[in-house]
Amino acid sequence: MTAFDQHRPPEPEVIADCVHCGFCLDACPTYQLWGQEADSPRGRIVLIAESMKDGAELSPQTITHFDRCLGCMACVTACPSGVRYDRLIERVRPQIERHHRRTRAERAVRRLLYETLPHPRRLQRLAPLLQITEHLPAKRIPEALRPLAEVAPQRPPAADRVPIPAFTAAVGERRGRVALLLGCVQRVFYPQVHHATVRVLAAEGYDVLAPAAPDCCGALELHGGAEDAGIRRARRTIDALTGDGANGSEPDHIVVNAAGCGSAMKEYGELLGSEQARRFSARVRDVNELLGSIEPRAPRGPLELRVAYHDACHLAHAQGIRREPRELLGSIPGLELLEVGTERELCCGSAGIYNLVQPEAAAELGERKARHLLSTGADAIAAANPGCTAQLDLHLRRLGRPLPLYHPIELLARSIDSGAGT
Repeated sequence: MTAFDQHRPPEPEVIADCVHCGFCLDACPTYQLWGQEADSPRGRIVLIAESMKDGAELSPQTITHFDRCLGCMACVTACPSGVRYDRLIERVRPQIERHHRRTRAERAVRRLLYETLPHPRRLQRLAPLLQITEHLPAKRIPEALRPLAEVAPQRPPAADRVPIPAFTAAVGERRGRVALLLGCVQRVFYPQVHHATVRVLAAEGYDVLAPAAPDCCGALELHGGAEDAGIRRARRTIDALTGDGANGSEPDHIVVNAAGCGSAMKEYGELLGSEQARRFSARVRDVNELLGSIEPRAPRGPLELRVAYHDACHLAHAQGIRREPRELLGSIPGLELLEVGTERELCCGSAGIYNLVQPEAAAELGERKARHLLSTGADAIAAANPGCTAQLDLHLRRLGRPLPLYHPIELLARSIDSGAGT
């Protein structure tokens, strides 16, 4: 008997790939924060290997080191041996949730998060209440609600909360047909990103399907170890986005504009192990990725703005998408693209639900990243993940230097609108 059961345990061959060279240390946010071996990818791999020995148990100390991991996958990028640490931690987390009894406070926070964030209708009702808490002393806010109340973005203006059309026809000659994930957090707090995505894709020649279902792709739950719930959502997502409900024909691509969602959906094939899931994952494209693969058609108008681009971990590390968003921003006349010079790929501390369950560590990383972005002298920041946007906004405001934050697709939409004279 080991500390793990036989349902998707960590893979011994992946553990064996690690030669303990230490290249991951400089890339790991928690090692940078605390300098502890057990809070590095190399150290956590040792803990996983120890947990797989006969008679091993998951000690509270071991669980703490696993919980502190952001799952940012920077170590995967840094590793010269190609160790898939992401596969290890994503298999460890469900094991922890099955075999470890969390404290009452921890259970309360996770229950609140999983019963609100992946449910857009519930989140819509909760959003005005979260804004009210901004003016309340902390002691008057229920303890389980405090992390969410602190990080929650401002409710979008009414003009942005109009429904996303279920179908938008391509402008001019049709290039293809795509289905857009609306999901949960992006739909509720950043609907302008969806509107911009639809406008740009249509302007570039794509028919856009934007079905109301699914509520959530399951990324938040999968990232946090709530595997059963995440798998159910993955199956619903595949069913919802592979036909239009009219003639059942499948879209050419499944488009995502949230880095964490795209990363999870590209892993459905491995998660579910079915041919249908593998075909689905093969068609998932981040919107930056898709637009970066085609010749631009819609004219771009000028946008005089100095923009610092932030690499979302689940875009840069998990999906390897770095060039495309920069090239799209660089295609906008008048826009000056600025790069962070220090710790460019260090996680901002959002990492799914990390800033809600590990708020102290997340706050340190958030402030660090905000200071680096401010050092560029930018007028605005571009980030391709709603969690990063919320996290950066919070820490820029805490530093007393708020800046506008945009998804790259919003800036591209403005440029195309300007180029079209609208």
